[in-house]
Amino acid sequence: MIRTVRFSVRTMASVAMLSSISYLLMLLVFPLPLFPTFLFIDFSDIPALIATIMFGPVAGVLVVLIKNIINFLMMGSPTGVPVGHMANFLAGVVFILPTYFVYKRMETRKGMIIALAVGTLSMAIVMSILNYLFILPAYTYFMQAPDMRNLVIPAILPFNVVKGVLMSTMFVLVFVRLKSWMTKVA
Repeated sequence: MIRTVRFSVRTMASVAMLSSISYLLMLLVFPLPLFPTFLFIDFSDIPALIATIMFGPVAGVLVVLIKNIINFLMMGSPTGVPVGHMANFLAGVVFILPTYFVYKRMETRKGMIIALAVGTLSMAIVMSILNYLFILPAYTYFMQAPDMRNLVIPAILPFNVVKGVLMSTMFVLVFVRLKSWMTKVA
């Protein structure tokens, strides 16, 4: 049986608004000391996580997709191909989906913290594998750069853990304030 997803006008408007906020947050990037200079932290997955919790996983994935499409169209890519945008999309999806599915089983504050921990670990592990197999080789190919797969364990894995912890911390601060509003609107 094929199941279709239907969005109300309110949901579509909310996804559009959260995508715009997510895009703006994507522009506010900063590097972390001790990590390679091509790794940046941004908090653009927080609006996607809000959309996921409020409207479901399809809405959250749409927010991540739309923000990356807008960013690629506005900023371009150093490779000419949206390798970094695809990596950002995958990282966002691999963070928000496990968080959503774990949180839906335990809809408490403690459940949200456990869900964010699962999302962080999922993102760190899956993105390490994807970086090793696809993303870093694509950068090597398109930018004629040296092979950087040796950075996966010492740099990319811990970076994604730190990124997940920082995003989770910021999301918990937002979630505590917006939880009653989020349940009313959704």
